[in-house]
Amino acid sequence: MPTDFLDHPTPVAFAHRGGAGHFPENSWRAFEHAVGLGYAYLETDAHATADGVLVAFHDKTLDRVTDRKGAIAALPASEVAAARICGTDPIPRLEDLLGAWPDVRFNIDVKDAPAARPLAELIRRTAAWDRVCITSFSATRLATTRRLLDQPVCMATSPAGAAALRSGVPGRVLAPAFARRSVRCAQLPIGLATKPLIRRAHEAGLHVHVWTVNDASLMAALLDLGVDGIMTDQTELLRDVLTGRGQWHPRASGAGG
Repeated sequence: MPTDFLDHPTPVAFAHRGGAGHFPENSWRAFEHAVGLGYAYLETDAHATADGVLVAFHDKTLDRVTDRKGAIAALPASEVAAARICGTDPIPRLEDLLGAWPDVRFNIDVKDAPAARPLAELIRRTAAWDRVCITSFSATRLATTRRLLDQPVCMATSPAGAAALRSGVPGRVLAPAFARRSVRCAQLPIGLATKPLIRRAHEAGLHVHVWTVNDASLMAALLDLGVDGIMTDQTELLRDVLTGRGQWHPRASGAGG
């Protein structure tokens, strides 16, 4: 049975890494800013520490964006908690983000194999079945996470699923396989979002979400093509573009402009 993750009016606005154009990526400040703007959907990433704590962080290592070094999967949560993004911001725990805004939905990219089991346990423990969509560049990580869950959650296409949409196979042919895997959306880079692919995805019963779009004219062009969602670092810009088109749908309890 389909989950409710995508029952919000389209087009859906996703704050990519919380809205990395305004505050450090995947930081509390970024997420809070997006929620304050009225965003109902936050995009983030999941890694697990050596002791199984899920953190919202993009890279496998702390090196690029924090004041510390080392692989997250090899470090205890206490050491990861001591790191500061851009030298200023702590790394959020995914469970804390889910708890902070019970009405907000999370698009979660499973970045490493050790994150799959803790993520399934977190979804189960918090009953977040209708609040999450799982995505990954790895079909194996997607399949593993799906097997570990007790009931369906929204899933994005695997790389193979995206390739099938690009191949020209009619959407109605692909639809049963997507449905069996709880796949509800295709999340694609800008260059793959063509009108024929969007049409096939819609025929297959899928939303099309495009990342990472930080230019107003490109946002408008993609919306004109019929995409169902846009992921952006520039959360204020996307809100303004959607507002100007009469397509801004803020969360019911949020600010919205």
